[in-house]
Amino acid sequence: MADYHFVYKDVEGASTQWDDIQRKLGNLPPKPAAFKPPPFTPAEDQDSKPKDKAWIDDKTEEELEDLEDDLDDDRFLLEYRKKRLDEMREAAKIAKFGSVMPISGSDFVREVSQAPSDVWVVVILYKDSYPDCELLLQCVEELARKYPATKFVKIISTDCIPNYPDCNLPTVLVYNNGAVKANYVGLHSFGRRCTPEGVALVLCQSDPVLNDGQGGGEQSKKDVLDGVRRRFIEKVVAEHENDDGSSSD
Repeated sequence: MADYHFVYKDVEGASTQWDDIQRKLGNLPPKPAAFKPPPFTPAEDQDSKPKDKAWIDDKTEEELEDLEDDLDDDRFLLEYRKKRLDEMREAAKIAKFGSVMPISGSDFVREVSQAPSDVWVVVILYKDSYPDCELLLQCVEELARKYPATKFVKIISTDCIPNYPDCNLPTVLVYNNGAVKANYVGLHSFGRRCTPEGVALVLCQSDPVLNDGQGGGEQSKKDVLDGVRRRFIEKVVAEHENDDGSSSD
């Protein structure tokens, strides 16, 4: 026959009158405090954050695009959202450039003629192993880094124009809105000593071809030329200081 034992367990923290009397007399230890769960604290709801400039600045471009309906009742935030989207898209456009991109003849229409109307495109016609072409490309590479909102491309001359004379190399074509705005044939077009600053001044003599993106794509010709001249002076001063330092050693 099985031996069954039943153990009665009272509610946690419960006490009998006898136990209470014994505790008053000091015969039993104090009754342990009843368990009390910590107060409920709901997790912070992201949507409960105040909707202000900082809240919008934290959003990605995709999130901002989805916010339009949520901000219909706040004209200021709606306008600020639009401004942030414009800034992000401008930055993304600038990030596409910053170097001299090699293209082929089949790429020319897409990369040059069909470039957006607010983008200036500088095309270098060249051939490998031509010293004049190499020198110009070195200058243009530096300009491409300094002016990332201007698009620089290079193409083998005969890929661009069949039977193009080698004596005309290097040749620079400047395009905007699908049309040729300027052309420079031969290295002599950029002065006796071809430098990035000299090339920049020639490119900007008629139009604001070079753009570093800081003016939101709307820099004036004067702004560009002032920036080029400032960089030219800074470079000459730096080279002079380096020469003085080396001669004094």
